[in-house]
Amino acid sequence: MSSTVSEVPFAGTPELKAKQAAFSKALHGKDADSKVGVSAFLNKDKKAHEVSINDFLENWDGKTDKDAEQKRLENYNQSTHSYYNVVTDFYEYGWGTSFHFSTYYKGEAFNQATARHEHYLASKIGIKEGWKVLDVGCGVGGPAREIARFTGAHITGLNNNDYQIQKAYHYAKKFNLEKQLEFVKGDFMKMDFPEATFDAVYAIEATVHAPVLEGVYSQIYKVLKPGGVFGVYEWVMTDNYDETNEEHRRICYEIEIGDGIPKMYSVDVARQALKNVGFEIEYERDLADSDDEIPWYYPLTGEWKYVQSLYDLSTFVRTSYVGRQITTAFVSTLEFLGIAAKGSSRVTAALEDAAVGLVAGGEKKLFTPMQLFVVRKPLNAE
Repeated sequence: MSSTVSEVPFAGTPELKAKQAAFSKALHGKDADSKVGVSAFLNKDKKAHEVSINDFLENWDGKTDKDAEQKRLENYNQSTHSYYNVVTDFYEYGWGTSFHFSTYYKGEAFNQATARHEHYLASKIGIKEGWKVLDVGCGVGGPAREIARFTGAHITGLNNNDYQIQKAYHYAKKFNLEKQLEFVKGDFMKMDFPEATFDAVYAIEATVHAPVLEGVYSQIYKVLKPGGVFGVYEWVMTDNYDETNEEHRRICYEIEIGDGIPKMYSVDVARQALKNVGFEIEYERDLADSDDEIPWYYPLTGEWKYVQSLYDLSTFVRTSYVGRQITTAFVSTLEFLGIAAKGSSRVTAALEDAAVGLVAGGEKKLFTPMQLFVVRKPLNAE
């Protein structure tokens, strides 16, 4: 599964950025940053929402041939922007403000596990107080806020979605972290930061949206200071994955379609891509491959035995199979009544496909969302 793609263009032009910003403002409406879940979902302009939904879904039409794959790779910037315009409210409703999986231990609450997972990455990187750190694909800033508090570092979040940046600033202000946090609109395949800007860089389940892993890794390498460290939780297919196996490919495609990913790559491709751009790998581990009593994908299952606390119950109800079916029925009803935008039910169907694929990929150990790499830019790097 090579990460080499011929002539994948850079799509983050100033013209596209301006167009996306204007569309986001029209789509999400007034005071969008302070609305969450159902309130935010219903606050959108219906016509603009339909455009965003169609823009996202046109890249995932059930085709898995090379031409369809190439189209998704070429449209990575706009399709990712549209994807997060459509799904951010669903993510916040189900997961809070940290859009990632975690390892889970018995007796540990969901939010505690989420914070620990973020702290673990920061500690493996060795982030120190006062450092300038880049969060690549920062979402609405949940991990950036946690790591800023945990380390005392200054975090810059990079994101190509205007809506999520607006929300990230809202939360930074709400929790009095404006002095430690800033958020920048940009394309991680062509970063606008000067070379050797950051002491450290991290990415949590975000660089999977890159059409070419060498592309995003080389940009991270460029903006890191010599001797700087990059830590990443990468989404990859494991060594057990066989692209020629029909069942395996179906599971992989379910993950791709529901998570807005142009193409999933293997762990070997990710490892080699890091080496190709000049990084020295200091540590690597698949945190999902540890036979934990509570699997990383437990929030997506319908197995109540994994719920660790009363507080977790509300999260589990929203993210589990039963909860997702309730959400799907609710959204379908709103669409039927003309309250929600046309195509909204197709989005929840795509998210359901992703959940099914993620659980199957986890159970069969075909996929991991937490392949941890900690790599360093050599001190003598030019």
